[in-house]
Amino acid sequence: MAVFEATARHASFSRAADEMNVTKSAISRQIKALEDELGIRLFIREKNGVQLTAAAQDLFAEISSSFSRWSLTIRTITTDKPEETVTLACTEAFATLWLMPRMADFSNRFPGITVNYLIPEKVGDYRNAEVDLFVRPANGAWPNENSEPLYDDFIYPVCGLAFAEEYRDSESSPIWQLPLLHLDWTAPNWPRWQDFLQAKSISYQGLRGQRFAKYTVLLAAAEANQGLALGWDAMVRPLIDQGKLVRFSDLSLPDPIGFCLAWSDKKPLSHAAKSFQSWLREQARPSS
Repeated sequence: MAVFEATARHASFSRAADEMNVTKSAISRQIKALEDELGIRLFIREKNGVQLTAAAQDLFAEISSSFSRWSLTIRTITTDKPEETVTLACTEAFATLWLMPRMADFSNRFPGITVNYLIPEKVGDYRNAEVDLFVRPANGAWPNENSEPLYDDFIYPVCGLAFAEEYRDSESSPIWQLPLLHLDWTAPNWPRWQDFLQAKSISYQGLRGQRFAKYTVLLAAAEANQGLALGWDAMVRPLIDQGKLVRFSDLSLPDPIGFCLAWSDKKPLSHAAKSFQSWLREQARPSS
């Protein structure tokens, strides 16, 4: 079951093997033995990994919940004074740009609760038995999960101060001909420059510019006047307020994906998790 849980969580035999310090073939044999014993197929093999079958999704939800309860029980019985902890999974950009500037408030109001963070590289890595709450891209419903929208957001071009001064009055160059900063999203498909321009009915021909794998690095490049970036207001507003970035134009686009707050419907939330959940909702509430 541990082999199955690791394989399902990573959606990969290879990554499960690395975690458990065994060979990929050993993982494959264990999964085959489990499938034979249960009489059902657990995984659909694909070129880039594996996917859970419908039956396996229910099994994974139950096993993940059980593992989490066992872990909590072990921590409780081996600690004189059980520590109240909550583990949050979220993107690096959300943690860095939206959450961290607010965490001092939570620490002051809930000094007895420790928040741990899981920053997955892939959306599929969010399904970890040790996670209490997820702030994930709102790209559809997931099985065995409760979720709710966290906040509405909108997108607009941003840049550094010197870049704005250099190009603000440049009437001869349309926005698509300016140095653009591109993010290579892995998943989900948040809007790229071409999507933004199309949505605003702006014709363009061949977009050039630097490419980045992480949004936080892209914004650092924008702050350093290397180009024009797409800014999600909830993420870049603090940087604009600090004078590190400026909004380049009045063009804007509602965020078609956004973030949601989610938690497993198979795992009861602890007191610490409920407190953090309520605080996140409060922080995401629009200011009056």
